Amino acid sequence: MDRDIAVVQYEKAIQTAFREVADALALQGTINDQVAGQQSLTDATGENYRLSLARYQGGVASYLNVLDSQRSLYSAQQGLISVRLARLTNLVTLYKVLGGGSE
Repeated sequence: MDRDIAVVQYEKAIQTAFREVADALALQGTINDQVAGQQSLTDATGENYRLSLARYQGGVASYLNVLDSQRSLYSAQQGLISVRLARLTNLVTLYKVLGGGSE
């Protein structure tokens, strides 16, 4: 009887481990796409900021436009930091569920 219980617990542990690995791998693909998208957004808002600054320096636009584009750039950079953190957290989770580290 104890053997049967041990086998059931072992099988449950294996199923849980496979599920955790599958979940972490699936999330990794999604996060990588999010990082790429957020990087593109950050690059675009950075270019918009540079253009706003050039227009201001050329006397074509007000400084308010520069400040607004700078705020957008900071927001995009903050978003990029957040998704990069999520990617690193996911890598730690993946390492852990694959048997790395200690409990």
